[in-house]
Amino acid sequence: MNQVRTLVAAAAMACAVLAAPTVEAQEAVGVNAAIRNSIRTQPAGESALRPAALRGQVRTGDVFVSGAQSQLQILLRDQSIFTVGSNARVTIDRFVIDTDRNAAGASAAVARGAFRFVSGRGGARPGAVRTPVASIGVRGTVLEAVVGPDALFVLEGHPGLPPFAGSPDEATLIVLRGPGPRGSGFDTPGAIDVTSGGSTFIVERPGQAMFAWAGGAFGPFELSDQASARLSSLLRAAPSSNTDSGPGDVLSASIDSGDAAFFGARGPGGPDTIEPTVKCLPAGGQNGPPSNSPPAGGCDARPFDPAP
Repeated sequence: MNQVRTLVAAAAMACAVLAAPTVEAQEAVGVNAAIRNSIRTQPAGESALRPAALRGQVRTGDVFVSGAQSQLQILLRDQSIFTVGSNARVTIDRFVIDTDRNAAGASAAVARGAFRFVSGRGGARPGAVRTPVASIGVRGTVLEAVVGPDALFVLEGHPGLPPFAGSPDEATLIVLRGPGPRGSGFDTPGAIDVTSGGSTFIVERPGQAMFAWAGGAFGPFELSDQASARLSSLLRAAPSSNTDSGPGDVLSASIDSGDAAFFGARGPGGPDTIEPTVKCLPAGGQNGPPSNSPPAGGCDARPFDPAP
């Protein structure tokens, strides 16, 4: 009997040793480049949430949960920037490498909350972001969106919208911030493709939006200035603690350009460095001065400033 137990224990240990390298060898697809207030993460293969760490590597399957007045900025391998706003739950669920060994891009599933996606290297990216009711393809541009009850908050009182009878938890508002087809600074003309309910809608003009829910979709339509400001507020966070913060939370921190290498030297051309700064191109195509709110018809792709 003791010999049987010893053999079973040895077999279990061998399985654990063989399985461990698989998890450890999983390649990082991004890095936590900036954190504000309460950001928790559940790495793939773990069962509990823990505070996210600045410079922490992001891998496929990782889940991020943000609290009130909180924000996370993830820099992906292809230099895309994914900003998670307040009250959000996001999973980095896929990463594709193209045949030329350049990053074709990561995709994320957003269950709730506000987010911003800024395209990096590469061309069109089908299904870059998924929500409970929509799949969003990105072609060289900046988009912002919000999922859940906050989408209804942003659109409250918006003129011209049809009556809403769906589930608030699945409501999804998607906005193209720009540049559009004639914008400069990206490799391809900017646009987003929103697929919902079996139909695909193309949004090409900055400031246009789509509203989707289970069983329906409306748009593209021009998002009002008031709604745009509400959405932007969900993507900004005050640099102070909040009731969601707990021990170990980072209240405000970010990585400067060139501060560290985070993928190691395995990738082509040596280690990638952190470059979270992205300049926003207003409607005119020229770099404009920074502002807290996106200009009309333009975008605000800058990372948040962690200083109080």
